Amino acid sequence: MFTIDAHLDLAMNAMEWNRDLRMTAGEINARERARNLSDKPDRGNAVVSFPELRRGGIGLVVATQIARFVAPDNRLPGWNSPEQAWSQTQGQLQWYRTMEEAGELVQIADRAALDRHVARWQAALATRSDTSRLPIGYVLSLEGADSLITPGHLERAHAVGLRALGPAHYGPGRYAHGTDASAPLNAAGRALLDEMGRLGVILDATHLCDAAFWDALDAFSGPVWASHNNCRALVDHNRQFSDDMIRALVSRGAVIGGALDAWMMVPGWVRGESTPRGTNCSLAVMIDHLDHICQIAGNADHVGLGSDLDGAFGREQAPYDLETIAELARLPALLAERGYPPADVEKVIYGNWLRFLRAAWS
Repeated sequence: MFTIDAHLDLAMNAMEWNRDLRMTAGEINARERARNLSDKPDRGNAVVSFPELRRGGIGLVVATQIARFVAPDNRLPGWNSPEQAWSQTQGQLQWYRTMEEAGELVQIADRAALDRHVARWQAALATRSDTSRLPIGYVLSLEGADSLITPGHLERAHAVGLRALGPAHYGPGRYAHGTDASAPLNAAGRALLDEMGRLGVILDATHLCDAAFWDALDAFSGPVWASHNNCRALVDHNRQFSDDMIRALVSRGAVIGGALDAWMMVPGWVRGESTPRGTNCSLAVMIDHLDHICQIAGNADHVGLGSDLDGAFGREQAPYDLETIAELARLPALLAERGYPPADVEKVIYGNWLRFLRAAWS
């Protein structure tokens, strides 16, 4: 089935992890293991690459730029100035452009391009045609707004295709605080939301701390989604959405993408100690989170996939029954086993994201 994944850090993996995503995941891992690399926690455990995406029928993704600014007292990894962070995101943008030139990717930034691309992929999959030469579509998103030197820089980013923006990531941010931090939306954040509304940029509510989440929903009247987020009721952490937050997103017509980072899927995960097999973390667990959202919404219209695979973690912190991202192709059968009818399965796998983008770009 044609599949949309609403959150992948492709450029980060290419530029900071130095991975050639034209290789298979196995080839990437073999290369890293042969070099005994240990600079990243997930070396030798990659699950995402272009061949794996194509093998899984994942023809459209939301792909990120990401670069955090860190103040002197912030111990998170990041860049020491917004200007450096901006430059990092521009290097990531150039990688996307280079992959377009190579025929691997195609940017999707308006409804006409979206409809053409989806039709091409669906026709190829329906006729079991070879997809190895089909470009993978990507919608450009910025995860964390720290790299925008000023709110005015958003217009420059939008002009080259940026279509979604999450104001926060981890920790304190220049525009909004994110995971493991807490503060109301600041004046710069409100100015940024105004600019997003003017340009029609989608607000990604993922990672916003609770206070900033409610402020943002109150201040922003444009389209809202959550590209990769799970449920606080199942795994109690501020990174997750509470039931009230889910209700608020549903009321705004949002779609929430289920994430496949094990610590967000199962309770009690201990980094460096827990294992997916030991915690019984399988693909079916993500469906538990999606189903919880569906029960709150009363329908299957507000969930999709936002795997976040290879988002600074790899197979060591992903469902034990997932060898590569191509295994997302198993989800339709798993959803059917849980009682989801075919129409709802299609909504989860691609339909809800497709409907959302068509409406946002109408």
